[in-house]
Amino acid sequence: MLAALRIKNLALVSDLTFEPKPGLNVITGETGAGKSIIIGALNLLVGGRAGRHLIRDGEETCMVEGVFELRDKSLLDRIQVFLNENGLESCEEGQLILKRSLGISGGNRQFVNGSPATMAQLALLGDWLLDIHGPHDHQSLLHPNRQLAILDAYGGLEFDRVAFGKLVTGRRALERQKAELGLDEEEMSRQVEMLRFQVEEIKMARLKPGEDVDLAQEHQRVSQSARLMQITSAALLVLGESDDSLFNLSGILGKHLADLARIDPQSSHLASNHAQVSAGLRDLQMELGRYADRLETNPARLAELEERINLLHTLQRKYGRTLEQVMATGEEAERRLALLEGRDLELERLNKALSDMDAELVRAGDKLSQARKKTIPDLVKAISRQLQGLGFKQSRLEIQWNEAALARQNSPSEWGEHGYDSVEFMFTPNPGEMPKPLRAIASSGEMARVMLALKTALAAQDEIPVLVFDEVDANVGGETARAVGEKMKKIAARRQVFCISHLPQVAAAADAHFVVSKQVKNGRTVSEMKWLDKPMRVTEVARMLGGQSEASRKHAEALLA
Repeated sequence: MLAALRIKNLALVSDLTFEPKPGLNVITGETGAGKSIIIGALNLLVGGRAGRHLIRDGEETCMVEGVFELRDKSLLDRIQVFLNENGLESCEEGQLILKRSLGISGGNRQFVNGSPATMAQLALLGDWLLDIHGPHDHQSLLHPNRQLAILDAYGGLEFDRVAFGKLVTGRRALERQKAELGLDEEEMSRQVEMLRFQVEEIKMARLKPGEDVDLAQEHQRVSQSARLMQITSAALLVLGESDDSLFNLSGILGKHLADLARIDPQSSHLASNHAQVSAGLRDLQMELGRYADRLETNPARLAELEERINLLHTLQRKYGRTLEQVMATGEEAERRLALLEGRDLELERLNKALSDMDAELVRAGDKLSQARKKTIPDLVKAISRQLQGLGFKQSRLEIQWNEAALARQNSPSEWGEHGYDSVEFMFTPNPGEMPKPLRAIASSGEMARVMLALKTALAAQDEIPVLVFDEVDANVGGETARAVGEKMKKIAARRQVFCISHLPQVAAAADAHFVVSKQVKNGRTVSEMKWLDKPMRVTEVARMLGGQSEASRKHAEALLA
């Protein structure tokens, strides 16, 4: 459950700490007071879209932080494994802390138990923690694909559905490979000729990784050999081939140091240092001499190097910026050439693989279809039972299932990733009328109740601990409103439920009632929230009923009783 929610500088909220209770938490208030800010904050907390317009005017950042108490051990274990695998801090004492902040300059940061996290990680945790339903979410029920997903969720068929989808993805990959070979003879001949030329050209070059760097260095040395010889001769002259060379000067210096050591034995180390320097100069002279012996002007080698470098540059212009890319191009061309030259055998292999894949798809699809067909009556009963409690005493719900055999007549390439079935939820609220597709229902109030019935039926199937309903009870009233309140209460017996509502009947069913109001402080409008005790609840429910008359207050007391 959500134990605490802190909101700072979000829209009209300056700084708000919300501590909901277990069970049904109802949030009420005048229109425009900011009730949906709570929903917006929760949505941000679990990876929802964010924009700078959400930051309170005059502030640089806004922040939302939520503390979740994970009382279900299986959920806690699953989340702990996820946190460990992703390098995030573990939960302490069963508490998971999510935090998200937005900056006016575009900075967007999120944390899990104090560890920096990604949006994807936040969203995945949100899928396990929260299920948010807004006033327009029932529109998704109009789409057959969503209806099929609902059926699979109720029947626990997601694994089979995903397995079928993986087979479809694999089949498409085989089709793409086959399409690569589906060339006419003229195009086939052209591609084979081109690939053979590429393979031959790159192979003939006998490329070596890093060869271009080595060649460039050698070219620099050979092309500048005359200059290098000139410099080397000048250096040798300085060392020992002139009257004022270093060796002559070093000899004079050595005599002076020897005389110094004879007069003062304590200075003998200076002569030793001189001897080491002299030895170093002799080593340098010998090494420089060997280097000079290797130098020669070699026009033939220079021409050879330039020819090789030009060849490498030509290949790089045609096949890749680096030698490694050129070599990779050659390997890919060789693979493609082998594929085309062995096209008949490869086509035979691909056709066999596709045939095997189609048979596996049919088996997986039939299994999924039969499981769906068996699940339909149970889901219809579960939803119908909930609808009766929401004022549809004589309504009729059906789920129309299109025979899988008809869809299987199509090519497997036309099958979607969710199986080759399709379903349509059919409904009529009135006896004596034939059920029609949900999209034909004109009343948004009826649609909202169908959605609530569906969510109630599905609540027992999932493990999501927090359900959020944002004005899904719109456009209903009277006895139906009371039934909606009871339905919310029933769901809240298994989950923590948040409901933003304008219905006094729903507010009266709450385990905890909060009211949101707008205040003007220091010339700024702020939204505030407070928990209501019993006398305050009477006042708020009476306001929702129409005023503070004695009749309204008595009616409010009766509802709360």
